Amino acid sequence: MQYVAERFSAEEADVLRPYFTNLDGPVFALVNLPEVVKGALFARYSRSSKSLRRLFLDEFVGDLDLTGDLGVDASIGLARAEQLYEKVFLEYGDDSVAQLGGVHLACEQASNVLTKILEWGRLMAYLEQSTRYIPYDTRLGGRYRFYRPSEVLDSPLGARYVADMDAGFDDYATCLQGLLEWARDAYPKTPGDSDFVHKTALKAKACDAARGILPAATLSNVGIYGTGQAFEALLLRMRAHPLPEARRYAAMMLEELRKVIPSFLTRVDRPDRGITWSEYLAETRADTAALVARLFPSDPPDARPTVVLSDFDPDGEDKVLAAVCYPHTALPEDRVLDRVRRLGAGDRIALMRAYVGERENRRHRPGRAFERTDYRFDVLADYGAFRDLQRHRMLTIEWQRLSPRHGYDVPPEISAAGLDDTFVEALERSGALHDTLALDFPEQAPYAVALAYRVRFVMQMNAREAMHVIELRTAPQGHPTYRAVCQEMHRLIAEQAGHPAIAAAMTHVDHGEYALERLDAERAAEARRASS
Repeated sequence: MQYVAERFSAEEADVLRPYFTNLDGPVFALVNLPEVVKGALFARYSRSSKSLRRLFLDEFVGDLDLTGDLGVDASIGLARAEQLYEKVFLEYGDDSVAQLGGVHLACEQASNVLTKILEWGRLMAYLEQSTRYIPYDTRLGGRYRFYRPSEVLDSPLGARYVADMDAGFDDYATCLQGLLEWARDAYPKTPGDSDFVHKTALKAKACDAARGILPAATLSNVGIYGTGQAFEALLLRMRAHPLPEARRYAAMMLEELRKVIPSFLTRVDRPDRGITWSEYLAETRADTAALVARLFPSDPPDARPTVVLSDFDPDGEDKVLAAVCYPHTALPEDRVLDRVRRLGAGDRIALMRAYVGERENRRHRPGRAFERTDYRFDVLADYGAFRDLQRHRMLTIEWQRLSPRHGYDVPPEISAAGLDDTFVEALERSGALHDTLALDFPEQAPYAVALAYRVRFVMQMNAREAMHVIELRTAPQGHPTYRAVCQEMHRLIAEQAGHPAIAAAMTHVDHGEYALERLDAERAAEARRASS
């Protein structure tokens, strides 16, 4: 059995049934709930080890007055609405109609390989279970939480796959406990901090360092909100994907979504629509991969820095300043740009300062003039950091297949806690399992790769998105690995691209180093709770 079915008492099932499209599957939609409740559920979801339905029972249902919703018959008018949507959507081809209906969909027991596929679309909202706040040493249905592909388990490699994964999770549990003990000695409680704040900061520190052992097969929960159009695009991609898990999961998602927005998804499995679209995606992917394999048969990667600024516009600051001025003149753009190029340094600084203003916090961002120039970064970082950076969807991101070929780093906390041997043994076992799987199961081989292994990916973003990403991901509470990546991006924009004014506008970039990253954030959270 691929997924562990959730069990509820008869009384719990009665409470849940009106609000979830099923009570035992890993994929289900939320219905008959106020939007604010669905949003709050997903927000809590990312930092809880509980399933969404259990979270609803334990933390939400007791505080809600939902009696008014039970008297609403959502089926009233459904037939007429479906007839209208079919006429407009299929007969006239107006795709924008499918932007008008949305669904909150819970996707549970998905591997970390699959979550990257789920989170590909730009026009959706996602919250994923965090490896920073949730220990993964507990079991689900008596088993460690990793994906078990049936095609591998049914092969001669099945026993080794499970044994090696179990051993990796055993090593994770050993390292997590050792790190917690080390952190308690290394970071004693400061007077004024509560036990809760101190323990939460220590736990995050330990989870941050230990997570590198977890394999990409580790199961996660993802909450998704999207329109019918966005879900259609996601399902078309998943049905075309070479990973069997993605195709199986797409079938479950389609079944649940059709319980809520059936009219928006009629094209997905129609032979003349969705099926041909998915076949097109699968064919172009396979043909491109085959051709690239022939053109680049054995070129080994060379040594590079962690972050490389591979493309930028040397005239980017001039163009941003011209875009700043453009709405306030009657001149064509080329004349505005020519005038900007002839401005003195004082006037250029004054223009940028006027446009950026006094940014009291990182959410005060300048307007679309900063979208006039772009940066493209080639990054080689561990898969754990990639998972966090990949979720910035408004930029363009592409990544290469996860494998052990780029090596791994041992976190300094692991060494300080005397856990090097356990960590390295786990990583080497992970790499060996990948190489064995790759011979017969190339698509499934990445499941074996531990999160500490490095993966290469590109991130292309305009200056406005760069401000958002770099400021957010260099915050003191961030994971040290992605903080270092984004700190280097900021330096390269200022120094290599030669855009010091744009870099200077990013006033909330933090280049500091912090021993206990989550401590100040937990203090602030406790202060907010106390004042509410």
